[in-house]
Order: sequence, then C-alpha cells, then structure tokens
Amino acid sequence: MNIAAAPVGSPSKLEKAISSGTPNIAFIAAETEAARSAKEKLAGIYGEHSLESADVVVALGGDGLMLQTLERLRCTAKPVYGMHRGSVGFLMNDYRESKLIERIAAAQRSVVHPLLMTVTTAAGTEKAHAINEVFVTRETYQAARLRISVDGTVRMDELIADGVLVATPAGSTAYNLSCNGPIIPLAAPLLALTPISPFRPRRWRGALLPDRAKFVIEVLEAEKRPVAAVADHIEIRDAKEVHIEMDRSIDLVMLHDPDHSLDERIIREQFGP
Repeated sequence: MNIAAAPVGSPSKLEKAISSGTPNIAFIAAETEAARSAKEKLAGIYGEHSLESADVVVALGGDGLMLQTLERLRCTAKPVYGMHRGSVGFLMNDYRESKLIERIAAAQRSVVHPLLMTVTTAAGTEKAHAINEVFVTRETYQAARLRISVDGTVRMDELIADGVLVATPAGSTAYNLSCNGPIIPLAAPLLALTPISPFRPRRWRGALLPDRAKFVIEVLEAEKRPVAAVADHIEIRDAKEVHIEMDRSIDLVMLHDPDHSLDERIIREQFGP
C-alpha cells in the first residue's frame, strides 16, 4: 500500500461540507457493547446519515473494522475517520465524544492504494484487496512448499515454511512485524516480502522491494501441502497460485488526528513500547 498526502487543489467534498456547516456523518460500529454504545451517543449528538449520503464515515471499533470499512467503501473514495472502541487500534484515533466535527476538519488525510490478490484454485480464480498484507499460509500440520517470482523472475525456487507474506508500509507493523519483518516508513515506496517461520532456507529473512513489483507465489505439492491465501480478513483456501500487486486504480482515504498520525505511530513502534 502506498500512502500519500492529499494533493493541493480544489477543496474536497468533505471540506466543502465542513465550511458550509455540519457534514453528513455515517457511523459504523463493531459488534461490541462499547462500540454500539458509542455509536448511539455520537449519533444523538451529531445526527446520522446513510453511507450513500454521508460526506464522511466514522468507524467505531478496532483495526479489523477499519479494514472492513475501507474495503466496503473502496468504490466511493469516501474518507473514514476511525475511533478506537475495539481490541487493536493502530489505525484508529482516540475515542472522544466532544468536538468530533473540529477533529475531522483538522485531520490529516492519507490516500491509500491497496494490494490486489488474485488466487487460482481448482475451481477458478478469485480476487480480493488488502490494506495491511497478503499472506499465503499452510492449512495443515505440513509446511508449505512455495516458489516465489518477482516481476517475472524466479527469486526463490523453493521456500519451505509456514508461509510468506507481502506487507504494505501501514501493514508492516502488524503481522509482518510479528514475523520479524522490517518496519517501513509510510512515505517509502516499498513492500516487505517476509517469510513466516521459514525452515529452508532457514537464514532467509525476506526482502524489501519497490511497491510497483509484481509477485507470483506458486504452491508446490498443492494437494499434499494445501495452503490458504489471505488478504487482510478475506481467506481463500486451497490456493494453487497467488498473484500480488498494488492496485493504483483505487483510492482509499483515512483521516487521522495531526498529533496521532500514522507516521508518528510507525516511528514510535521502532523504539519499543
């Protein structure tokens, strides 16, 4: 995923709505009591509109809800302002009921291009988008055997591991970091290719590659060693071949408080808790 600041130019629909009064807000809540209660309170204060008529969407939950909301809105380019009412909230702003309009007006706008995953199975081809990462992982007790190509060149003839993942800069602090992958600054035009519990070659720790790279992961012994391909929360089982590349035709927009930006969070992650 490549993230860039919004270009300077004509005001966005949200900016026009804020300057003319109160913007239309749609609230989406996770299936938790804290999130549902927050939605009820905020809707009572600021009013509530449908997703179709909203100028901005406020997501109340954790990172999972943020990813699902961005995927749901990927054909609209409507901005999403998340507030933390879930378990993991790396992509979310702090929850406060007061001054929501002012916070949205002052928020930093990040434009996101997701990864596109194309999976070939015995039944055909399926596609899904990912904001954090795409990963291929074993389905059984047996390790996966994978062949990895980048831009048409085989770079690893055989990887025996639990799997492998391709992470975006924003996703580099999630599953990728847990697999000892590198943290990538948001402005860096890079993707991380990181093995998951590698057995052979044991010393391989992955690679950093340009975000225009195109990856192909071939599943060797697919019947004996079945694997699943996962794009964020979307899983496709019994994959035979997985193609991964950035989809620059889609703009996803996240809003973050200036004092709690994604850039600052990623910097903090590199210096420990």
